[in-house]
Amino acid sequence: MKICVYAICKNEEKFIERWYESVKEADKIFVLDTGSTDESVSKLKKLGVTVKSEIISPWRFDVARNKSLQMVDEDTDVCVCLDLDEVFEKGWRKKLERIWQEDTTRASYTYNWSLDDKGKPLVSFYSDKIHTREGYKWTHPVHEVLSYDGEEKRVFDETIVVNHFPDRSKSRGSYLPLLELSVKEDPTDDRNMHYLGREYMYYERWNEAIDTLIRHLKLEKAVWKDERCASMRFIGRCYKHLKRPLEAVMWYEKALEEAPHLKEAYSELALFYYENGDYDKAIPLFLKTLKVNKNYKTYITEWFSTDFSVYDFLSICYFNLKQYDKALEYANKALEIEKDERVLQNKKIIMEKATIYSLK
Repeated sequence: MKICVYAICKNEEKFIERWYESVKEADKIFVLDTGSTDESVSKLKKLGVTVKSEIISPWRFDVARNKSLQMVDEDTDVCVCLDLDEVFEKGWRKKLERIWQEDTTRASYTYNWSLDDKGKPLVSFYSDKIHTREGYKWTHPVHEVLSYDGEEKRVFDETIVVNHFPDRSKSRGSYLPLLELSVKEDPTDDRNMHYLGREYMYYERWNEAIDTLIRHLKLEKAVWKDERCASMRFIGRCYKHLKRPLEAVMWYEKALEEAPHLKEAYSELALFYYENGDYDKAIPLFLKTLKVNKNYKTYITEWFSTDFSVYDFLSICYFNLKQYDKALEYANKALEIEKDERVLQNKKIIMEKATIYSLK
């Protein structure tokens, strides 16, 4: 089986050696450089990577990826698209060879989009950028996806793992205009409509975000409850920033009704009450968050739903209600997950308050 890796690159010299070490199990490696001014091209060539340089103007991710795919040898059995800030865990090739069948067209694997300082995944979901050489093309100017011209035959191995180490210094400035272009090109695409609304939210363009996310919810294709729930939560978040709490709560409750199987549906409404000092309402929602099993992998996972934060919030809620035994219980549970310095200091304060309270 001939397996080739392909990628696009621009000023990635600091990632190249790490990336190469993770993909060198492939038979050949191809990179389209789109205008690097650092040593990316020379470093890649020294490692034996086939490199082509081309400026893509106007810039579109789908065009760049399609041109990089065109570099791959036509007799390739399996193509692997892996960006230079992404890293395969060792042994991926043997696992891929084991699951790939004669009629397979695409493979899915575990993608850890965000990791903590200790390498523990914070946001993890399944990705599928492994595919046959023929029949696939990239579509959409940003948040591009692979489209296939026939019926796909997929395989999956969650032990094939890619870890993402994003370059936080790089600007996301091109994303918004490209998302606007993408929605203009295909106003029925639910995925990019959701992404555009989310991007407006990131830019604190609250009203535009609300309008766009409502458009997403009205689309015929917008049927995935997890993403619909996220749109509703984001609308609630926008109303919160607009100082319109009644509308915020209404949309948070809609999100909860839409996807009660998600931790995020409970935790974001709980966090709203927590931030407003309404601890009696926050506590039962945080407790329900803990009861939801995190057995799903999705890109919409929120940090405040999955790490030690829920235990931490519960501890603070109980502390403010002067229920110091409960506050201490949940502080300890938070510390079992993460030895966070602030939580350690909170624990000391709770213990001091509990001692004073018991002497009264």
